[in-house]
Amino acid sequence: MRLSIALAAVVLFSSVRIDAQVQRASMQGVWRVAEVQIAGSKPQTIVFGEARPNLTIIAPRHYARVEVQSDGPRPIPADIAKATADELRAVWGPFVAEAGTYEFTGADVVTMKPIASKSPAAMAPGAFIVYGFKQSGDTIWLTQQKNQSGPFTSPVTFKLVRVE
Repeated sequence: MRLSIALAAVVLFSSVRIDAQVQRASMQGVWRVAEVQIAGSKPQTIVFGEARPNLTIIAPRHYARVEVQSDGPRPIPADIAKATADELRAVWGPFVAEAGTYEFTGADVVTMKPIASKSPAAMAPGAFIVYGFKQSGDTIWLTQQKNQSGPFTSPVTFKLVRVE
């Protein structure tokens, strides 16, 4: 009897571990942000299209993302060495780049820790961001929950679709 109970427990825990591994593996791939929903007193939804190129690559433990956060093409300075501060802000301001590690810290929670980022604040010691995670087929949603400073009062939800 004890052997049967022990065997049943092993099978049950093994299947839970396999399910978690399948969920983690399914996040791996190449993704594109399709939509961003910003909560708060004036909620808004931004639909990403050709004008907002972006790419997120997720490996077994690492991620990298680049994104242009402007509604149109960024200007190309005639001579970057002579560009004004305003011209440089117009070129680099709407550009986001970040890479780091991630881990599932719950069945539907993922914690990301930047290693390299355009933003020095994102690379500060102890920096992290926790997201709620949901997946349906080739679409995932990541909703900000908290970072090293505490919970988000107006969380942002990113809708990503699989590219490959």
